Amino acid sequence: MASGSVADAALGRADAFPRPVVTRFAPSPTGYLHIGGARTALFNWLYARHHGGTYLLRIEDTDRARSTEPAIEAIFDGLNWLGLGGDKDPVFQFARSDRHEAVAQALIDGGDAYRCYMTQEELAALRTKAQEERRSFRLESPWRDALPSEEPAGKPFVVRIKAPREGETVIDDLVQGSVTVRNEEIDDFVLLRSDGTPTYMLAVVVDDHDMGVTHVLRGDDHLNNAFRQLAIIDAMAAIEGWERPIYGHVPLIHGSDGAKLSKRHGALGVDAYRDELGILPEALFNYLLRLGWGHG
Repeated sequence: MASGSVADAALGRADAFPRPVVTRFAPSPTGYLHIGGARTALFNWLYARHHGGTYLLRIEDTDRARSTEPAIEAIFDGLNWLGLGGDKDPVFQFARSDRHEAVAQALIDGGDAYRCYMTQEELAALRTKAQEERRSFRLESPWRDALPSEEPAGKPFVVRIKAPREGETVIDDLVQGSVTVRNEEIDDFVLLRSDGTPTYMLAVVVDDHDMGVTHVLRGDDHLNNAFRQLAIIDAMAAIEGWERPIYGHVPLIHGSDGAKLSKRHGALGVDAYRDELGILPEALFNYLLRLGWGHG
């Protein structure tokens, strides 16, 4: 589907949704505001405006080694220039680490996650064996169904989701349509690292829930992530009554070679369009909205 068809696919579908529409744009502050990120922010802002909803900002700064204050300032500067500042104060993901950990513990207590004590050497050996046998690697942790009394004291561990192994998960995506994945393809991914920090998969769904996000509109490179994230959401539905958001995964901007637009294609930050090329925000706004759009 053409990128400009997001509105055509989605507008009007929120009317039947029982809650007020809340969207969000959640960049990682590891560099400038990429033109593709600005486009995602624009779709979220427009969708919320169309339905009389709320558009929120979240800075996903859990990667402490790469997140920088200059990058955060550049993101806010670019969004404000385009008129895409959030309707409320931004949320900073790292500041919510205690909440992420609490949800991981709730999942453990509910039998939907477990502490995995496998070492990196053990994991590497299993991957090597899968390669030698020419099959895809799927973790079968011996700790998945271990009793608390069997867990070693003082040994480092990660917390993994206990992903469903039977059935299938279906997403009725606003842009991609109905997409189905067999649950056997979803692995027991990590929720908390061995140092106790949350992974992207956990932090994103916890923050979306707590911020009241109803519609997750983002690039289609995140479509596979949605199925993993639903494993967390569905488990928390039984624990805290969480509801699934509505997803819309937007086609990415591509270079002339068909690859995702990047610096090697000459992609610029939003600030460069303003400071170096003299583009007006209204012009860039209009360009991004119509990019990929066509009649019929």
